[in-house]
Parts: sequence; structure tokens; C-alpha cells
Amino acid sequence: MSGSAPSGFAPHPNLHVDDLDGVRVVTIDRPDAKNALNLAMREAFIDLVAAADASPDVHALVITATDPVFSAGVDFKERIGGERRPVDWTLRADPAAALRASITPTICAVNGACVSGGLEIALSSTFVIASERARFADTHARLNVVPGWGLTALLPRAVGLRTAREMSITGNFVDADEALRIGLVNHVVPHDAVVERAVALARDISPNPAVREVLRLYNRGDGTSLADALALERDWTTHRTTHDPDAFRRLGEETAKRQK
Repeated sequence: MSGSAPSGFAPHPNLHVDDLDGVRVVTIDRPDAKNALNLAMREAFIDLVAAADASPDVHALVITATDPVFSAGVDFKERIGGERRPVDWTLRADPAAALRASITPTICAVNGACVSGGLEIALSSTFVIASERARFADTHARLNVVPGWGLTALLPRAVGLRTAREMSITGNFVDADEALRIGLVNHVVPHDAVVERAVALARDISPNPAVREVLRLYNRGDGTSLADALALERDWTTHRTTHDPDAFRRLGEETAKRQK
């Protein structure tokens, strides 16, 4: 990937960061552990998301991983074999929650198996681009554990309650084409093009501040009633146009440009 690492930025050694003209690409690189995220990686991932939100130069975030898998989620071997940790060890550093709270559009470029916590990360992203080799599964129950990063709330919202139940109760994999059919992903592309397609989609996203505000409205409105979601949008629009009288002029200019 032809990009540059952010100056003055020191991510975790298993999280590689490249800046590509406003698009920050984060690559999970721990293939020997199925790209599972240990505690230090999760904390660094959360810092990466916060740094993207704070940077005026980052307009979108792409999350991908080193082949052959996307991520198995939590590194349970660390939990079992390492030092004793508090009960909230998994919840204390929740990368999926960080993505859901983020105001930076995030695109998951899923290059392979996307399982349990990895699936929760994908579900918490703004968009998901899947390689033709991608597969998705929730294996929590099969491993006798309960999801902790929001899967039981997020999966039914993405694919419907019955399909979500089947995925969680059986632990069966869904391939890329089926994931597209049920609404789990936005696009399926050839394997070698998955990051390229994600970056291209990221570059389609305008750097306008309104993009982050719209994303914030989606995040706040998710799970609320229709009436409450409409009220959130109306209140924001009233506040924004009252304090920014040039908003509609800029909207007209942008519309005219797009129509040329």
C-alpha cells in the first residue's frame, strides 16, 4: 500500500496505519493468532479511532487485516492463559463501541473470516466491503460465551431477527454472497480489490463537516423511535441553519456542481 504513516503517531506494532490523502487505513496484523485482538491492541485501536475523530485531515477510516482472516475478535487465549483480569476485561476496551461512537465514517474491508468480535467490529462500522473470500459467523454460543460488544443488538438490525438468531444459535458461517443478500455487507468484490474498493468508497465521502453531523444523527437515532429520530434531525437542522445562514447557499452551489 502506497501511503504514509501519520507523523508523531505510534500505534501498536500489530496495527499498521497508512494515510492516503484523507483516508486512514488501519491493518490488523496478527495472522498467527487469526488477527485476534489482545487487550493492548484493543486499547490502541480505540486510540486510533479517537485520533481519527480529532484530526481535521482524516475524512474516513478503513479497517482491514492481513490475510487470510479478518479477525476472530477477542484474544481468549490471553484471558485464559494470562494474568487474572477484572470481570469487565472484555468490556473495558471495546473497539466496536468506539466505532459506534465515532463521527468518522468507517469502512470495514473484510478480507476473510470475520468471526464473533470481528463481526461486531464490522457491524459497528459505517459500511462493509467484503472480499469474495469473506465469511461471517457468530460463534459465541458455540464456544459457551455470551457476546459483549453489542452483537445481539446489532446483528438483528442488520439482517433481521430470524436470520440473526440462526447465525448466533448455530454458529454457522455465511459466505460473502449470502452476506450481501441478507444486508450484512454493502458490496462484494474480488479479493485483491477489497482494500482498493474500500478506499475508493472512502474518497466518495465529502470532507464537509455535515458528513460527521449526519453520521452523528444516524448514531443517535439508531434504536430510538421514528418520532424521536425525526425530532433529532429537525432540531439539528433548525440549530444549524439558524447559526449558519450560508448553509443553504452552499447546498445550492454543491447541487449545481453535481448536476453539471
